[in-house]
Amino acid sequence: MELRQWFRRDVERPLEGLVGGPRRLKVVAMLACVLALDAADKATIGAVAAQLEHDLHIGNVEVGLLVTASTAISAFATLPFGVLVDRMNRRRLLVTGIGLWSLAMIAGGASISYPMLMFSRLGLGAVVAVASPAIASLTGDFFHPAERGRIYSYILAGELIGVAFGFLISGNAAAVVSWRVPFFVLAGLGAALAVVIARKLPEPERGGQNRMPDRQHDASGEQAHPVTEMVGDRGIEPRGELVLAHDPAQMTAWQAVRYVLSIPTFRVLIIASALGYFYFAGLRTFAIVFMRARFDLQQALASTISVGVGLGAIAGVLIAGWAADRMIDRGQLRGRIIAGAAAYLVATVALLGGLLASSLVFAAPFFFVAAAGLGGANPAVDSARLDIMHSHLWGRAEGVRSTLLYAFQAAAPPLFGWVSSMFGSQGPHFHRSLGHPGAGLDMALLVMLVTLAAAGFVMLRGLKTYPRDVATAIASEHRTRNE
Repeated sequence: MELRQWFRRDVERPLEGLVGGPRRLKVVAMLACVLALDAADKATIGAVAAQLEHDLHIGNVEVGLLVTASTAISAFATLPFGVLVDRMNRRRLLVTGIGLWSLAMIAGGASISYPMLMFSRLGLGAVVAVASPAIASLTGDFFHPAERGRIYSYILAGELIGVAFGFLISGNAAAVVSWRVPFFVLAGLGAALAVVIARKLPEPERGGQNRMPDRQHDASGEQAHPVTEMVGDRGIEPRGELVLAHDPAQMTAWQAVRYVLSIPTFRVLIIASALGYFYFAGLRTFAIVFMRARFDLQQALASTISVGVGLGAIAGVLIAGWAADRMIDRGQLRGRIIAGAAAYLVATVALLGGLLASSLVFAAPFFFVAAAGLGGANPAVDSARLDIMHSHLWGRAEGVRSTLLYAFQAAAPPLFGWVSSMFGSQGPHFHRSLGHPGAGLDMALLVMLVTLAAAGFVMLRGLKTYPRDVATAIASEHRTRNE
């Protein structure tokens, strides 16, 4: 009882204050946990890579393909699930997806061969395929546009906590007991989360008519969106050809895909986030292997240090989400675009410094800042995406984005592994020139860094297109509101 009282006094109540109340905290926590499950699984593969390679007689390419299998299924399934998200009960879809995911994790932990483990990974794409469009749609309907960056930062923190869990808990459990243990633990956590969501997550009305108020809103939850006010005050004209005349809920899947891809800022955001996640997927898969080889660390120490560095990502998510909303509050209409581009470019520079550093002491601060940049880009990108899209298209728009994003993520781990093997195959002289036996992976991380820099420069293109696309979304909402 004393422990429960301590938790409510010192942990739960401060969190309620940040999010805006206990009801809002429960919703944010449940959505964050959904992202945490998938992130923990993918980080677990990297954390137990050494044990998998030993027990199943595989290499870096095969380890990368394990992550690719589930991500590739997500790439194919996300768009159909996005259609369902716009038309069905989102809570039920989440519960179903998480249940299938838990069963696949049990099968993975029980695998006795690499083909069996690979086959089990195919079922893991279910939770990701439904999670991205469902979370985007629910976030838009639960919370006010003015606070989307901040709320998204809290939800996305769950993804990073999942990565930390995969590195620290799963990595240490694999080193002490077996690589199978983390699979069974995650399956149990997934089943528990499915039960909690089925019982506790409400289904909000679409379009945000019953958003959850906090201290900054009145009982009706009404609040003027600063972006909407700036668009009106500055006379920003919508793109007439893209203003919807009818409710997009009636669009076919193909019509919805064509429409969302015709929005210039949406194209910018999906390309930038796909490039950013491409690098993150490769880094997440091989981070532990890299730390062990580069700095001659044991498994447990490498996992612990990786989690410490990963705290920078959590800090970056929280700071960037707040900063993006703060810039908008101060009259900077393009604040979310600026925050996202800056985060990608900071991550690129910091990673370059860390990869070139000669020791862990010098590399760790660079990696911490890089993690902050990698994490910080996402709340700005995700909240900006909701700003430019009609609310009845949120699920399908996220499905379109996620299809490209997961395709890039699926390609990243095996491609990183292949590049590392190509550089690593140049013989002892090449390895001696870089000073350690894991030089191939070092070079892969350096070469692929160009994709992260490209994400930042692509994001900057949104500075020109974002205002008019926001105006278009506002005009479409007003025109179709009574249909």
